[in-house]
Amino acid sequence: MTQSPKDALARVAALAIDRPLVVFDLEATGPDRRTDRIVEIGLVRFNPGGEVSTWVRRVNPEIRIPSETTAVHGLTDADVKDAPRFAEIAQELSDLLEGADLAGYGVRSLDLPLLQREFQASGVAFTLEGRRIVDMQTIFFKKEPRDLGSAVRFFAGREHGGAHSALGDALASAEVLAGELTRYPDLPVDVEGLAEFSLPPETRFVDPERRFFWRDGEAVFNFGEFRGQRLADVAEKSPQYLDWILGRDFPHDTKRIVRDAQKGTFPKKAAVLL
Repeated sequence: MTQSPKDALARVAALAIDRPLVVFDLEATGPDRRTDRIVEIGLVRFNPGGEVSTWVRRVNPEIRIPSETTAVHGLTDADVKDAPRFAEIAQELSDLLEGADLAGYGVRSLDLPLLQREFQASGVAFTLEGRRIVDMQTIFFKKEPRDLGSAVRFFAGREHGGAHSALGDALASAEVLAGELTRYPDLPVDVEGLAEFSLPPETRFVDPERRFFWRDGEAVFNFGEFRGQRLADVAEKSPQYLDWILGRDFPHDTKRIVRDAQKGTFPKKAAVLL
């Protein structure tokens, strides 16, 4: 049985007994809580007594929104160019969050650290001390495990008795694939198609080790002193840094990308157009 949005809000409102509960979400320029910036904030505030209010603001991040990120949330530089900077709305937002517990989906990993950093940069006081944090993603993952045993139970209809033996897990994995092909008739029925379909939705990174990420179709450092800078710029202005990488214990793919950069060849990804 599904709940109507009105019923769902009423059920969450019933949780706000002794103090407000604010359910919130952020959209940002990317998924890096250390360097990315907020572009939109939305929240639902549940007050004791049943009052429910909403608040949403777009924010000018003062940096470009990469095309890869625009493809996720749909917001472009033009959408936020006339929006206030975070510092201009920080006090208003702080007042809305005053004395409230916080909740959201996956907020511990990105939203809360990003929010704390933005408040700190704006000079407006904000702390998590004393607040109760409810993360719906954690609840979901704890109640609906995504391990092989759960997949075998779901797709093969049996318990996975051979868990953590290599052959047992391999056979179980084959059963899961067969079950997926049966359950989802729209899946490709060839290996090439399945390989394409099973690529992770996170296409932000250039390499498997996530040493470089895409920004507007170009490779950008995701580590070290040049973090956030284009590989092409570093190769031109600080070529000694590429030599340093090649002389250290970095993964093969990282070194391959760096060697190519020394020759003037850089990874390229077509910009995402909406």
